Amino acid sequence: MGPGKALDTDELFVVGVNVLGGCQGSTGPSSTDPRTGAPYGSAFPVVSIRDMVRCQVSLADRLGVRRWASVIGGSMGGMQAIEWAVMYPERVASLFLASTTTEASAQQIAWSHIGRMAVQADPRFRGGDYYEAEPGDGPHRGLAVARMAAMVTYRSDEVFAQRFGRTVLNQFEFSLERTFDIEGYLDYHGLKLALRFDANSYLRLNRAMDLHDLGRGRGSTAAALGRIRCPSVVSAIRSDGLYPPHQQRELHEGLIACGLPSEFIEVDSPHGHDGFLIDTDRLAGAISALVDRGLHLQAPHRQEGR
Repeated sequence: MGPGKALDTDELFVVGVNVLGGCQGSTGPSSTDPRTGAPYGSAFPVVSIRDMVRCQVSLADRLGVRRWASVIGGSMGGMQAIEWAVMYPERVASLFLASTTTEASAQQIAWSHIGRMAVQADPRFRGGDYYEAEPGDGPHRGLAVARMAAMVTYRSDEVFAQRFGRTVLNQFEFSLERTFDIEGYLDYHGLKLALRFDANSYLRLNRAMDLHDLGRGRGSTAAALGRIRCPSVVSAIRSDGLYPPHQQRELHEGLIACGLPSEFIEVDSPHGHDGFLIDTDRLAGAISALVDRGLHLQAPHRQEGR
């Protein structure tokens, strides 16, 4: 995204929205509860991907955007993108779905559960009401451990082997102290997230992904996909172990089965789930072509939602 790129900001009106439940813009657990004058903390509810989309619809209405040329997202963003097309089919002219799924798998839920348990096991979590704690006295250790577990799922064994192998940080010795380069890498990224993100938001966004199920309350996944009215591109990363390519292929085939135009792209990248964030040049051409197609489709004015 930028001047002259696939999402050309000299030509396109591009909107990105921090999600409901987050901590960097939209209302979340660290926001002030108007009823108490204090942060919501543990009182903030569990939210769904559909809740996030409903908030984005409100923003689009305020901006005067009746129909998007394209809704684009990867991973949790892909969950939101496909909900846009199902909930408000007349407001989406094209759809780009990267490394995502119609419903969370048992393994995805399992990894998420481990991360949430790490956060909640931190004694400084205080049941989610830690905002009055002194600086540095929050659940940073638990959040850092959750991030470390997640980082392992985001990359592939081949990348870890190539980048780190069994390289040591210091003289090899038999101890419980940090020894290997990969351990230092995980510690660094765990602390980095803990210093910029809110543990309560982590729990809720993580849970929203677990609860994601496109067919919930709609009869079936096929029935939900049948509501979509636009062309799509579905992309996968060959080495993605967290959101494996078979999930994206099944999504693509489900769209085709509903009579919808869909293109499937599998990128031969070693970078695992993070591949859609790293190998963006491999997706740029398909994104640009899809957005151009969306721009040329007639924009109806009827709004639907559920």
